[in-house]
Amino acid sequence: MGIGPSTKETTLHHFRDPLLDVVSNDKDIDLLGVILVGTPQKNNEKYFVSKRVAVWVEAMRADGVIISVDGWGNSHIDFANAIKEIGKRGIEVVGMSFVGTQGKFVVTNKYMNTIVDLNKSKLGVETEVVGENNADELDAKKALALLKLKMKRNGGE
Repeated sequence: MGIGPSTKETTLHHFRDPLLDVVSNDKDIDLLGVILVGTPQKNNEKYFVSKRVAVWVEAMRADGVIISVDGWGNSHIDFANAIKEIGKRGIEVVGMSFVGTQGKFVVTNKYMNTIVDLNKSKLGVETEVVGENNADELDAKKALALLKLKMKRNGGE
């Protein structure tokens, strides 16, 4: 459980990543970089990589982060931990994930207050149609707009 054809991002999706296109072309945003993190099996390793990501983001002096997860279920533990660790450092965070009705979060925290649901199916389920529940340009624009609002509300740009 946690990944299927409609939620798994293909190599082509990564080469044409709509989030990267939207953020890198926005004149108001200084894109600092992209961090890719795997999904460890052991909980202590999940916490470790989440903290490392947050420390890295903090060291880059980022005002905000958009974090996207490829999959759901077990991957949501890593997603939630990373959001929590980044949020604890006072950095605004917007998450992007397939949720729908089938991929509800197994864990949450107070920093998971802005999530863009990538679900596009009427029933909110994994449809087995390749790429159907992946992030598209509209999802990316929503995430960026939400991040800008959060940063502006807290005194940033």
